[in-house]
Amino acid sequence: MTRNQKTKIVVGAGEYHNNPGWLHLQEDELNLIKREDWLTYFEPSSLSVILAEHVWEHLTIEEGTQAAALCYEFLKPGGYVRCAVPDRYFPNEAYQTAVQIGGPGPSDHPASSHKVVHTYRTLCSLFETAGFRISLLEYHDENGRFHQNDWNKEDGMIYRSKRFDHRNQNGTLQFASLLIDASKP
Repeated sequence: MTRNQKTKIVVGAGEYHNNPGWLHLQEDELNLIKREDWLTYFEPSSLSVILAEHVWEHLTIEEGTQAAALCYEFLKPGGYVRCAVPDRYFPNEAYQTAVQIGGPGPSDHPASSHKVVHTYRTLCSLFETAGFRISLLEYHDENGRFHQNDWNKEDGMIYRSKRFDHRNQNGTLQFASLLIDASKP
């Protein structure tokens, strides 16, 4: 692949490839807080979409803010980051145990490297600090109430969402993500 061949990327995709035709990069290819990694693949202001499904919880607040600033640098004006993370306000005890900082169990469990469990306020704040405008797509408020705004999967598919996660059946929300679009003006 040549530099800038793709303008839509998925970071930290793991085994999920829900966005065909997008460039999927893992942490060993693109560390979100290393500018030199970004420059290996992209020019500043060259990307249109960055999708991060359950990635930002593996960064400290400081690292998350730094990663947001790098996303801002490498997005075109009008581009956006679609970011989904575990939701600290989702009122489900088993879920909160599973997503807690340090994880629920063995060191090889993906949640074992969780460094933060975001609320809509903390996640929005770190992207706003980088200059983004935020659209909340799915989230719980401080009272545990779920809020949802329409979003198009063609603009970045998030599996761990109310609509697409197989655990959410018959109108019962069993797994929720805090989901935002952070747009570069």
